[in-house]
Amino acid sequence: MLFLLSPAKSLDYDSPVSPAVEALATEPQFIPESIELIEVLRRQTTADIARLMDLSDALSALNVARYQAWEPHFTPANSKPAVLAFNGDVYDGLDAKSLSLKQLRWAQEHVLILSGLYGVLRPLDRMQPYRLEMGTPLATKRGRNLYGFWGDSIAEHLNARAAASQVPVVVNLASQEYFKAADRMVLHPRVIECQFEDWKGSGYKIISFFAKRARGLMARYCIEQGVDRPEGLKDFAVDDYAFAAEVSTLERLVFRRRR
Repeated sequence: MLFLLSPAKSLDYDSPVSPAVEALATEPQFIPESIELIEVLRRQTTADIARLMDLSDALSALNVARYQAWEPHFTPANSKPAVLAFNGDVYDGLDAKSLSLKQLRWAQEHVLILSGLYGVLRPLDRMQPYRLEMGTPLATKRGRNLYGFWGDSIAEHLNARAAASQVPVVVNLASQEYFKAADRMVLHPRVIECQFEDWKGSGYKIISFFAKRARGLMARYCIEQGVDRPEGLKDFAVDDYAFAAEVSTLERLVFRRRR
């Protein structure tokens, strides 16, 4: 099975990476496409980036500097394994820095992070800092936005990865903004969505902060347990969440929590 995650806006390039983890680091698989996007981004001014991404002047200037500094050669000095570089709600739940080397190796084979700039990242793929959300309307020669730019590439990559798996199933723990980049008309494997709901007021609701963190918790659970069958997902019972069979379907597994 393959597990998909979204990236995070917040990044951590200050925390050190152990030599043992550095030794496992790999290169991204879509570097030519990333170079093409960087060339487009380098033509944008700070004002262009602010308008395109709805960012403050300071954040726009930071990212313009990142695009200018980006290099096609990835080293420990200019990059970091992606799963350790992202630092948002999902990655708080995943807490990759506390995974063992054995667990990181398992994640490398089963977890994929969708990315506006890198297309698809394995957890240990080196990543240089950037900001480019998948929903950004960045026009390129390939299309008017990033969905047009990536086209069938991400879905075909997932097809190839799933075909090599004993259980050709994609477990989507990414947001719809990112999963939309994997064209469902092209994607062959069975897709299972995981939905996390919390009790609020008079019913169960998807609360963004909690749901994002729960996706990371689910990814970590699957890494720790080596979950390789859809049935294994239902055993997830972390942080008071429990599988809700009565509202789940074969393609959408719902987990609920009432505190």
